[in-house]
Amino acid sequence: MEYWNHIYEHFNPVALDLGFISVHWYGIMYISALLVALWFAKWIIKRDKMPISEETIDAYFIWIEVGIIVGARVWYILFYDPNTMYYLTQPWQIFNPFSNGEFVGIRGMSYHGAVVGAAIGSYLFARRNPGQIYKILDVVALAVPVGFVFGRIGNFLNQELVGRATDVPWGIYVDGVLRHPSQLYEGFLEGILIAIIIYAIRKRRTFDGALVGVYGVLYGVARFTVEFWREADVQLGYYGGWITMGQIQSLVMILLSVGIYFYFKKVSIKSIN
Repeated sequence: MEYWNHIYEHFNPVALDLGFISVHWYGIMYISALLVALWFAKWIIKRDKMPISEETIDAYFIWIEVGIIVGARVWYILFYDPNTMYYLTQPWQIFNPFSNGEFVGIRGMSYHGAVVGAAIGSYLFARRNPGQIYKILDVVALAVPVGFVFGRIGNFLNQELVGRATDVPWGIYVDGVLRHPSQLYEGFLEGILIAIIIYAIRKRRTFDGALVGVYGVLYGVARFTVEFWREADVQLGYYGGWITMGQIQSLVMILLSVGIYFYFKKVSIKSIN
């Protein structure tokens, strides 16, 4: 596995260099994640004959895509970036892709923040388009983990969010240190595995909106678990000597998802009565 172990030495994270701008594989994967999630959402709606029009799902995805991007970036700045106060005092820099006149892209996104942004986008959409949001959220629970896989592949290709040091034969050398390819672990556990589970149980749900609560719990458990193979953010380290910020937020996500599940169930019972 010699080539695999040293794959970063043979791989260029820049997919296309146009001189005045460089297109990174990470950006391509991020866009692919959103497009694949939208495609899968439409596919599952048709397959399961759900009463959601294509126009409705297109409009909804615009809302949550904006929420995802804004939420992921702002959340990273609030909880992970060491220069939080700089951005809070100069908010126009939050989405500035240039540094010293050079295009570097927007660096630093948080998945938990993306979830918060998507939730806000869903709430705003529901206020303007009442009636279908719970069914749509079930579709989201099915589609998001499918697209998520591409996001983690993007992290791997961008040589970021690296794993902890290891001696396993499939490890990847990062700056001379053999590490777990934790991005790929996340792609499998938080993406592929969850997608399979939710797809398998989708027709067993007893009320609309149930799947999004299940997704939140599954993601939280998967993320909490895989963080034991992922290197803690260097600027934050470990809390209490063992737990990471990602694990703390995953625990919170699990609790909130359980609450959301039972809240949606209560709303469903009331609507029936």
